[in-house]
Amino acid sequence: MVFYVDANTIKEGDGSRNNPFRRIQQAADIAQAGDTVYVMPGIYRENVNPANAGKEDARITYISVEPLAAVIKGSERVKNWKQLEDHVWKISVPNGMFTERNPFTTLISGDWYMANCIAHTGDVYLNGKSMYEVTDLQKVYQPEMSKGSWDPDFSLFTWYTCQDEAADMTVIYANFRGMDPNQEEVEISCRQACFYPKEEGRNFITFSGFKVTQAATQWAPPTALQEGMIGPHWSMGWIIEDCDISESKCSGISLGKYYQPENDNKWLHKKYKDGTQTERDCICQALREGWSKYRIGHHIVRHCNIHDCGQTGIVGHLGGVFSLIEDNHIHHINNKQNLAGAEIGGIKMHAAIDVIYRRNHIHHCTRGIWLDWQAQGTRLTQNFFHHNTLPYLREDAQPGLELFQALGEDVFIEVSHGPTLLDNNIFLSARALKLAAQGVACVHNLIGGSIAAIGTGTDNGAPNKPSPRYTPYHVPHQTELAGFMTILHGDDRFYNNIFVQQDVKPALRMVEKLMSSDGNMWDDGCVTVGLDRLNEFPTFEEWDRQFEGYCGMGVPESDKYYDYLPVWAAGNIYFNGAKPWKNESDALLMEQEHIEIAVTEQDGTCTIKTNLWDHLPKGTCKRMNTESLGMAFEPEQYFENPDGTAIIFDVDYDGRVRGENTTAGPWEV
Repeated sequence: MVFYVDANTIKEGDGSRNNPFRRIQQAADIAQAGDTVYVMPGIYRENVNPANAGKEDARITYISVEPLAAVIKGSERVKNWKQLEDHVWKISVPNGMFTERNPFTTLISGDWYMANCIAHTGDVYLNGKSMYEVTDLQKVYQPEMSKGSWDPDFSLFTWYTCQDEAADMTVIYANFRGMDPNQEEVEISCRQACFYPKEEGRNFITFSGFKVTQAATQWAPPTALQEGMIGPHWSMGWIIEDCDISESKCSGISLGKYYQPENDNKWLHKKYKDGTQTERDCICQALREGWSKYRIGHHIVRHCNIHDCGQTGIVGHLGGVFSLIEDNHIHHINNKQNLAGAEIGGIKMHAAIDVIYRRNHIHHCTRGIWLDWQAQGTRLTQNFFHHNTLPYLREDAQPGLELFQALGEDVFIEVSHGPTLLDNNIFLSARALKLAAQGVACVHNLIGGSIAAIGTGTDNGAPNKPSPRYTPYHVPHQTELAGFMTILHGDDRFYNNIFVQQDVKPALRMVEKLMSSDGNMWDDGCVTVGLDRLNEFPTFEEWDRQFEGYCGMGVPESDKYYDYLPVWAAGNIYFNGAKPWKNESDALLMEQEHIEIAVTEQDGTCTIKTNLWDHLPKGTCKRMNTESLGMAFEPEQYFENPDGTAIIFDVDYDGRVRGENTTAGPWEV
């Protein structure tokens, strides 16, 4: 069947073309497999709860008839503000308007959230843009420019909330900087999501062409129900496409974990097991309760503009397996810097098993993509990253976990055993990669930033006791566990990449100096481009010699089972003083040429301006494939497609065919 929805209809209808429903939820209550819901332009202030599932060959489809003209909001417009001073206004709203939970009494909290950053899940929006919460009413009357915000001028638009318990009202004070809130569009978030099923297993739903904004989502760590403004809620086969997604308090799209009552934020609430241990418990419980390739995941997120969310653009743990995330524009995530913790990024996904990220443009995020645990069979290909390192650092910055996690980079891969493949990407942030992992292959990338956390960043950080993190690896292309192991480091491959040392901001040099003096275990440098940090790692031949003649017990004790794993590198080209691995026999050091790279933006289009092609040697590299990359050590799995077929790197960033003798970097011509 076909249903129609029109927010502007005069009377409630029956869902027919000439007599449409007024709310999307009315269609979502009755739509069955094979049905389509057409949504007319208008504002829909609701949290749509799809009641039924589609089928693989008969999806339930929700379509905005005019692209981005159907707007689903988690907010309500509020008027009748009363002026207290020139810039400061006050409003009281009845708590009865919050039908789910009151976002102005609900604090952001959860595992890996830094509790010193006090914030509510609610927000106040001025003409579509969220203002800045403060915890002291005086900072509404006398706002202070945020040192952390990427938009410091707007940080002076502040708000504060408290409760009038006698009247059962939420009271909000706000500084509108001379604007009249009764004349502007001022909204407050009321609902915790916009399109999110309350029940699990709502499979095979397509959500296409909507603008979705202003939901009061909660922090989404991997050990909790991961809330998103949009999400399948532990289902299979969703398609989210052609949407504009913004102003979620925490996460825009969640492909994440379901609710486990006994394990939900267990580290925060019960204290005794650390987060790593509770996360392992969550994974094992999920397997017992049906986490499987045949029940969960296989989602597609494509052609979406995802921006201005507080924690992540896309988040997921376990529920995003076997998915495709392609052709999205993800930008300006966590730019307010009002939330802090270890779950922030344009995309933050745990257990991205066989997930493909391709042709995404990710920029101006605190971190571009963070692949944490079980990035097994994961592939990042033909993506464009830039400006994902913080634009400043405070002059009084001191070494510590918060500072170093906040530095940001294009891609962070953490405590994963691989195989994780990064090919034909452009990494132009000051910090390109953070590889606190093993089993990573980098092929045909342009790398214009440093590589951090080589050989470090994989322990829990206990000051006096060993605290290694045992993380899982899986049967290839399945969710079934194959084992747990610590990270030995190494087992990485770098083939046919271009490394370009760029100018480094003084603040980053300051942080590198602080780290070297502090012996920080979470990072190891910010500024130097190249592979020279691999100099302590052996070649395969050096590593292999440790095992010659070994046939079991009865030989002298050795560290060989716990030493660094070998690394491989060939076909790489280094510009502007970027440094190779010492064992890289065919490295090309282009010492006479100076390469300039700049990213410019005009009318929404980004352009790379560079003289690289003028000086790049052509056709100097061997074309790579799955066989030439070999297997990742711990899972004993090849760098291959999700269906187990081989990859041949015969296509460049723009889709052009490569020859047998190919050119380093992402472009063949």
